[in-house]
Amino acid sequence: MNARYAILNRVRQLDPVQDHQEIVYLVGTYESPFLIQRALEFALFRTFALPRTAQLLAETGEFEQRGQKRYDDTTLLISEFVEHGYDSERGRAAIKRMNRLHHRFAIDNEDYLYTLSTFIYEPIRWNERFGWRPVDPNEREAQFIFWREVGKRMAIKDIPETYAEFEQFNRDYEQKYFQPNEYSRRIGQATINVFLHWYPALLRPLIKPCLYALMDEPLRRVFGYPEAPGWAKVLAVGGMKLRARIIRWLPPRRQPRLFTQERNPTYPHGYAIDRLGPEDVP
Repeated sequence: MNARYAILNRVRQLDPVQDHQEIVYLVGTYESPFLIQRALEFALFRTFALPRTAQLLAETGEFEQRGQKRYDDTTLLISEFVEHGYDSERGRAAIKRMNRLHHRFAIDNEDYLYTLSTFIYEPIRWNERFGWRPVDPNEREAQFIFWREVGKRMAIKDIPETYAEFEQFNRDYEQKYFQPNEYSRRIGQATINVFLHWYPALLRPLIKPCLYALMDEPLRRVFGYPEAPGWAKVLAVGGMKLRARIIRWLPPRRQPRLFTQERNPTYPHGYAIDRLGPEDVP
């Protein structure tokens, strides 16, 4: 059992300010790669609840027409600087590409801030709900500092200076802007379609209510989704909690799970960082 907590012990020995990149790497590739990946998917989903973000995506047509590709592009860009560090050669290339893709549009700084905040707090909240162990304070602080540094390299302004301040901004922004709208419904449906196509057609009618079960009420309300039936809550929420109990007793991961090294449906033969995103962006 001691070996199961070796990485947690390592995290507790590290400084969350100086060693935040190592902590984020350890948690994201050894401790909870599956859970953090799911949390980041729902973090992106939350950004689609913002009317301005959803309208921009609807107008470009990228997500509705090429949803899987856009999902893979985003996952790979984020994975590059999580796995290699934001100041590594690959990390810098990924952030440069991300900036090039975003800076074509007049995106409000507050929308950038909110999106950044979801990458901090959604993984932490998912780990608090479904993690196999509690989130350590060092992990919370490291997550905040890591994404604050990424935000600075994206030229995002007025990033709050503390974990608590940024979390309050996150909650206040959702309360202000999470309102039902047609653009969010369109992009939300396109996103659900991406998720559903990962499963056999026969299972998709069962998977959709399970996705609803993993959403909170304000998020469902924006997209116009119904409350999940009881069986879906048991299957989805109960299943995630059961998974956590099982993992707690399994041997620790011996090798990191690196998403940049896994076979990708959009790029089965590999990819170039500077070509990720829409094909018409040089």
